[in-house]
Amino acid sequence: MKKRLVAIMMGCMLALSAIGCGADKTADTKAESTESVSEESASEEAAADTDAENNAVEDKEPESNENEVAGAENGDAEVAGTVSTDRSGNEITVPETVERIVSMAPSTTGILIDLGLADKIVACDTNSFASYGSELKADIPQFDMMTPDQEQIIALKADIIFTSGMSASQGIDVFETVRETGVCIADIPSSASLNDIEKDITFIGQCVGEVDAAQAIADDMQRKIDELSEIGNSISEDEKKNVLFELFTPSADNPIIYTAGNGTYINEMLETIGAKNVAASEAEQWPALSEEAAVAANPDVILTADMYTPDVINTILNTTGWENVTAIKNSEVYQLSSDAVNQPNQHVMDVMLEMAKYIYPEKYENVALNGAE
Repeated sequence: MKKRLVAIMMGCMLALSAIGCGADKTADTKAESTESVSEESASEEAAADTDAENNAVEDKEPESNENEVAGAENGDAEVAGTVSTDRSGNEITVPETVERIVSMAPSTTGILIDLGLADKIVACDTNSFASYGSELKADIPQFDMMTPDQEQIIALKADIIFTSGMSASQGIDVFETVRETGVCIADIPSSASLNDIEKDITFIGQCVGEVDAAQAIADDMQRKIDELSEIGNSISEDEKKNVLFELFTPSADNPIIYTAGNGTYINEMLETIGAKNVAASEAEQWPALSEEAAVAANPDVILTADMYTPDVINTILNTTGWENVTAIKNSEVYQLSSDAVNQPNQHVMDVMLEMAKYIYPEKYENVALNGAE
């Protein structure tokens, strides 16, 4: 039951925040709109009967994640077709010319748009359109990432289809019929680290013939990480604040707090800016904390990605039983952009700076991450 709640409750954040849907959406709809958080949760649910929960991290990020790329080390491969494995380690054959792209994950869609390839995206998942519809063609076909219409996708005659691990989280290859036609399907599992996100960006660039542009985005992301890290490293142990990151607000009906633990890029972002994640010691990547445990952790700051609870800040500030928590007493509760924090691409840097300014306003006040301070 706990795993089902994870998949349902955490899964709604991505698409619903972008399209303004409220709590009246069905649980099935919420469960479909997942990416960074719920991909692992749904995988655990599917594996529960086989007691495979402890292997979830290994399944998500295989050792072959590095990708074999011919001729790309020197940055001189400006044509597609040089990639031999995808981010899941599957062997793939990318066409030398990529003109028609299907993107089945919002994080990938965001990367493609920043590479200037919005006009080459001929179809996407519904969550991508919810987040980036204004930058895509208005009449672009949209597919459910969990149950895509394979016949319609085949009819699009795409050169490459980018998928995420979420599409296979139930143990079914929902692109099997498409795969049998020989079209290139490149899978990108939701990354657990900032470095892996950079690899996702360069991998996509290699696939679509935009090696230099993708490397520039990854390099800029690393520059921003280094800039924030320099400040974070200057924060002494005595100055470090304890932070609780909430995926959604607990309630009387569902008093569990789902958060980001060790082995997630969210935890890495918090540590990079000099904060302490109260859930960093948890064994699971996306642990479920009881309210009692969260209160006992006594966070100095609470960050929430909940985009659905009306007046969420005041709701948290007035939660019964939390009156003596430092973050509540000092009104240190802040709301983050759900899209920015849940989509593992270069835009996590926006929310990383947002976190930094909320937690240590005096340290990061003048940081803009665009070269100007």
